[in-house]
Amino acid sequence: LAALKMAAAAGHMRGLLRVPPGLRCGFCRARSAAACPPAGQVRQAFLRFFQEQHGHRLVPSAPVRPRGDPGLLFVNAGMNQFKPIFLGTAHPRSELAQYQRVVNSQKCVRAGGKHNDLDDVGRDVYHHTFFEMLGNWSFGDYFKEEACGMAWELLTQIYEIPKDHLYITYFGGDASLGLSPDEESRDIWLSLGVPPSHVLPFPLRENFWEMGETGPCGPCTEIHYDHVGGGRHAAGLVNQDSPDVVEIWNLVFMQYSRETDGSLRPLPQHHVDTGMGLERLVTVLQSKRSNYDTDLFTPILDAIHKGCGGPGYQGLVGEADVGSVNMAYRVVADHVRTLSVCIADGVYPGMSGAELVLRRILRRAVRFCFEVLHAPPGFLASLVPAVVEVLGDAYPELRKNTDQIMNIINDNEAAFLSSLLRGRRIIDRTLQQMGPSKLFPAEVAWSLYGNLGFPLDLIGLMIEEKGIQLDWAALDQLAQEDAKQKARTQQAEQLEGSGVRLDVHSLAQLQRDGVPATDDSPKYAYTLGQDGRYAFSPCQATVLMLYKDQSLQKVVGAGQHCGVLLDRTSFYAEQGGQAHDRGYLVRLGQQDVLFPVESVQLSGGYVIHEVTAPETLQAGDQVLLFVDEAPVTTQQLQEVEGVIQEVVDQNEIVYMAEVPLALASGIQGLRTMDEVYPDPVRMVSVGVPIESALMPNSQAAMQTSVELCCGTHLLQTGAVQDLTITSERQLVKGISRIIAVTGEQAKQAREVGQSLAKEVDSLSARVKQGSSSLPEVQSLSKEVGHLTEVSPVTAMPQWQRRELQAILKALQRAANTAIRKLEIRQVRTQQQDLWQLCSLLKTTRLFSTEWILMKVVNQFCDKSPGASVLLLSPQASGEVLCACQVSKSALPTFSAADWALAVCTHMGGNAGGSGIVAKGTGNTKDLQGALTAALEFARSRL
Repeated sequence: LAALKMAAAAGHMRGLLRVPPGLRCGFCRARSAAACPPAGQVRQAFLRFFQEQHGHRLVPSAPVRPRGDPGLLFVNAGMNQFKPIFLGTAHPRSELAQYQRVVNSQKCVRAGGKHNDLDDVGRDVYHHTFFEMLGNWSFGDYFKEEACGMAWELLTQIYEIPKDHLYITYFGGDASLGLSPDEESRDIWLSLGVPPSHVLPFPLRENFWEMGETGPCGPCTEIHYDHVGGGRHAAGLVNQDSPDVVEIWNLVFMQYSRETDGSLRPLPQHHVDTGMGLERLVTVLQSKRSNYDTDLFTPILDAIHKGCGGPGYQGLVGEADVGSVNMAYRVVADHVRTLSVCIADGVYPGMSGAELVLRRILRRAVRFCFEVLHAPPGFLASLVPAVVEVLGDAYPELRKNTDQIMNIINDNEAAFLSSLLRGRRIIDRTLQQMGPSKLFPAEVAWSLYGNLGFPLDLIGLMIEEKGIQLDWAALDQLAQEDAKQKARTQQAEQLEGSGVRLDVHSLAQLQRDGVPATDDSPKYAYTLGQDGRYAFSPCQATVLMLYKDQSLQKVVGAGQHCGVLLDRTSFYAEQGGQAHDRGYLVRLGQQDVLFPVESVQLSGGYVIHEVTAPETLQAGDQVLLFVDEAPVTTQQLQEVEGVIQEVVDQNEIVYMAEVPLALASGIQGLRTMDEVYPDPVRMVSVGVPIESALMPNSQAAMQTSVELCCGTHLLQTGAVQDLTITSERQLVKGISRIIAVTGEQAKQAREVGQSLAKEVDSLSARVKQGSSSLPEVQSLSKEVGHLTEVSPVTAMPQWQRRELQAILKALQRAANTAIRKLEIRQVRTQQQDLWQLCSLLKTTRLFSTEWILMKVVNQFCDKSPGASVLLLSPQASGEVLCACQVSKSALPTFSAADWALAVCTHMGGNAGGSGIVAKGTGNTKDLQGALTAALEFARSRL
């Protein structure tokens, strides 16, 4: 009876297995001629087979950013865009509801979230973050018999894969769920001629697919390929993670619904969802053992080799891959594919969700480019054309957005490079201080992750090369604490407003104690480089006080949340509608611990930096401040003003009308906000009648400003008269907030700007002329400082403000240099007498700045190689300056930082520096005692 059933089934399916000669022979000719069909032809053969021969509708790949699925970071399977059909939520009048048979090649990303291959990419020859999923679907149309028959036909007759290399698995049943074995699928495969020894049952874990904890599910049947073949029996290697026997196609038969109580109910309609990875299929058809050896990757690998030189790609893994060069090839090739596809689909590197994952991918690729492949800057983006050449025909959006993809990669690479170098130094220093431990300190890793943007997996890779591992348990604990802290902060912000602010009693106490207001002039100390980027100089400051639990404190411990009051800052505090800066602090001499600045607030003239201290922080500590960078360029500000002025001069009519929301939403180029609009909605159009913008296929809105806005507007643009931008502040990358003035105020702002520019020009000429008089140069320096303070608070064109601030910064630098030269010249005449009195330790009142004192120390050491020198210089204020330099031959037992700290601590002060040089301050009348302490410390170490 079973044999009769099989024979009848075979007879029924003969029509299905007829292969159109043109499709089969065209593919076979290419394969026999080159024995290596191109990946593009493999993809096209799949689509044509289902579309032309079996009546499937060809549907384009959905973007990798999921639509209406907040629980998913990226589209990670072909079925994602069809979820509404499976769930029964597709609107009956929607296009989705009309689908019955569908075929496509879907762009997929598996990085982050439940399905995450990121950490494995590069270690082997088959994991990827981006891949293509070939799939065919039936929505209530055909089911198991047709799906299996079409799959077998395509593989064995179109692609001509030898049948004895293929093994089939099916669901073997689950008694605990009351599910019988899927004998229907087994019998179909047998009827197609697959030998019984090649049709294998497997349990629920391997052969039962579920969309989630609830919803559509069902048994699946998988097709596996044996790379070795040759008549051997490889059934024992199926589903055993063998590189020789791999799954190439999964056919899912959705026939149940998982209920909330865990039970299964039959679905009213049966669906078919199949998925076959293009990369694995091409590997099979091109007779390769590695996906990276196929033409989906070789052009990119060749471009990597051409761009960075060195040894070419050899396909090595593990210990055979000396220096991880081959791993770097695979990582960079995979990641640049992912970056290109994601950016083309509108997913950019960022700070949360899918954007954060993409940022990790980019930074991982940059690290391998620079530290392993030793590639030049801009190298990663230079690989994009190779990716477009491989994938551009299948996904035209790559060709359309090539320049944008390269620009975004370059921008993010440049932003990470300085952090990469700094992070490498922190990691190397930490490794040197670890001793015998094999676990990297979790606090350092978390700081690198949170403040320098180092992905944890990247840190793991960098230390793994040294035989060290991340302490994942401790990192998990830090992550939980961080999440709790963010939740507390968010709750507090909702109740009291964001940021730490001084209370009235603390403000009064600071004023009673004579604590000066914060000098925030360094926030304007930035320059415009030749690359068009703004560079912010590091700022050194002293911790004056700490603010915690509504009280001023001298010390806070590790992990405590507090406000930090400094004597000076380069951070912009939130005020006047402008958001605060973000960045981090580091203690002088302790560059491997970062204090991230969460908010910056201004209270009574005092700037408070909100931090969660990773280590103990106390008043008197010296810190360096680093501000996150990137504003709109000066040229772009001028261009914006120019465009607006053209519209003003044209005196365009401003049209307004109420229109149905659905009609308005279809306008190309319409500017909207992410909010709910009323229906009908008020539309405003500059220079273009509303009727013209609403016409089908109208491009009118692409050439002007057409917005949905319920506000009041001018009736003609000429009423603006004049406009100038007086402030610009970046909110997030690529989005800035600008403030502009119009009419008479704009005219006044331009006049003020021109007047200030004349003052700067005059001052510049006098500084360049120079002077041999120290008081005269100091007076010029004060003038520069005055104009530097005036420029940021003066209403003037923002582009002109930036130009003048750049000039003033250069003038300040020139004036400071001139002052130092004149000060050094004054002490040179006394230096010879001092030299005769100086052996190891010296005190002198000659030097008024730490910089000059350190310069003299350097000169003493230059004249006496091998000597270690420490100088103390008492000041009229009672403060004592300290500077020292230690011979390299005395390291590591004798450190300048330790020497200066010991002496300054004795004087009630503090110090910092490196092993070679250090400086600090104290306050004491007992100089001889300080000298004795210095000498005793030196003798104990030498």
